[in-house]
Amino acid sequence: MQKRLLRLFVTSAAVVLLTTAFAKAVSALGDAGILNGPDPIFGVDLRTTLLVAATLESVVAWVCLRATRLSLQIELVLWLSTVFALYRVGLWVVGYDQPCHCLGTMTDALHISPGAADLGMKIVLSYLLIGSCAARFWLRGQRGGGNNGEVPEPAKVLQ
Repeated sequence: MQKRLLRLFVTSAAVVLLTTAFAKAVSALGDAGILNGPDPIFGVDLRTTLLVAATLESVVAWVCLRATRLSLQIELVLWLSTVFALYRVGLWVVGYDQPCHCLGTMTDALHISPGAADLGMKIVLSYLLIGSCAARFWLRGQRGGGNNGEVPEPAKVLQ
């Protein structure tokens, strides 16, 4: 039963990541002036940041939908959500007080205020981070604390 819940979490994470990747990609391909401005953390234009994030989200979503190794799927969701959480911490550290542009310019197209979108993305990030942490701890408990130092065969990693 628990493995079934973990698979459901991984699938839902993939759907969330594909949805946000789509929003970022569509936004990045647009012509809004804000896309040419600098990202407050990386300093490159926002368009580049959105495209890189959309690519990472798409790759992790693909692994979540195609790979069979549950631990790999969960570790990747945990890694990506941790990266996004650290990005948010970085925004706070540099004193960035505007809503995150997590969905790019899609908020305008969907008639959602940037503040509401920011709150929604914080909730989504919390779901991914807490869910993947809980799933990781559960899996580790089932294996008795890990894989006993064994390295998986490369051919079996993405099966």
